[in-house]
Amino acid sequence: MKFGTKVIHAGIKPDESTGAIMTPIFQTSTYVQSAPGEHKGYEYARTQNPTRTVLEKNVAELENGKYGISFGSGMAATDTIAKLLKPGDEIIASNDIYGGTYRLFREVYGPYGIKSKFIDMENVADVKSAITENTKMIWVETPTNPMLNIVDLAAVGELTKGTDMIFCVDNTFATPYLQRPLDLGADLIIHSATKYLSGHSDVVSGIIVCKDDELGEQLYFLQNAAGAVPGPQDCFLVLRGIKTLAIRMDRHGENAEAVAKFLITHDKVDEVFWPGFESHPNHEIAKSQMLNFGGMVSFNLKEDTLEAAKKILTGTSLFALAESLGGVESLIGHPATMTHASIPQEDRIKTGCVDSLIRLSIGIEDEEDLIADLKKALDA
Repeated sequence: MKFGTKVIHAGIKPDESTGAIMTPIFQTSTYVQSAPGEHKGYEYARTQNPTRTVLEKNVAELENGKYGISFGSGMAATDTIAKLLKPGDEIIASNDIYGGTYRLFREVYGPYGIKSKFIDMENVADVKSAITENTKMIWVETPTNPMLNIVDLAAVGELTKGTDMIFCVDNTFATPYLQRPLDLGADLIIHSATKYLSGHSDVVSGIIVCKDDELGEQLYFLQNAAGAVPGPQDCFLVLRGIKTLAIRMDRHGENAEAVAKFLITHDKVDEVFWPGFESHPNHEIAKSQMLNFGGMVSFNLKEDTLEAAKKILTGTSLFALAESLGGVESLIGHPATMTHASIPQEDRIKTGCVDSLIRLSIGIEDEEDLIADLKKALDA
């Protein structure tokens, strides 16, 4: 079954009781049992919900995984993965990483004795040299947030194969349509389903996918024990969004290419960060492990000041100044003061996340309108 078909049919069947073609929203907190411990597979809604079950099966199949475990947010999913570790363990993560992930690893789990170090992963030899006997997890974003760096997933997979390290990939930017990390050696995949999977900026949700039976069992236990689960309405909305994932990602990618090529020609723009450029350091790796280069573009200005960035950020009409990404509408954001404000300034600047850096989530509007909107702001 090809991907465009899988997004609509994988793990989804008409409702047996009514024939409803759309998965119903099972808005219930508990389920009647015929006798103590005798039920129809569902006991209590924190533990299981039929709408949630369909979503979990659907995303697991899209990622070529076996288990899908869903949560109330992407950060709740990240937190659950961190709970697999114990004091003294170490996480190696990308230095160019979502600020919320950095904050969780460093400020929440650091005091519990779980160490984290953040390194440039573009050269996998640097990842190898950073591994110690205490390294129990390697956490990769690719493309990274917000610099759009690319990490060679197959090469990292070779480093972790046969070891006790857990190789986790945040696949939020790429989605399973563009890349499938489990096929390249990853143990776990995480999505902020708030973003491209949902695709309509109307839900907050997260999901983990894996193949390994032991990891799947541990994660289901933690999902139930800690209880950071999504409601059935949220699961329904993500399922609905996923049905158009393939066609949306094609349009996001086409528009991002057009916007990136426009920006690189503008005299107010210094650098444009987009893995589709042949000049991108890991362009060939991106081309080999992704179907297209995604819908995210970042750029900085020749006038590297917060004031210059603010003029652009407040000068657009179609690009809305807002947190988040991956919706059908285009968004413009300022990582230094928004999504990555929790990262210390010194560490942030080392990765290239300077005060004039602007991140774009390219929507599915007409590309000519998006380019005209950015041109107006830059020219002004």
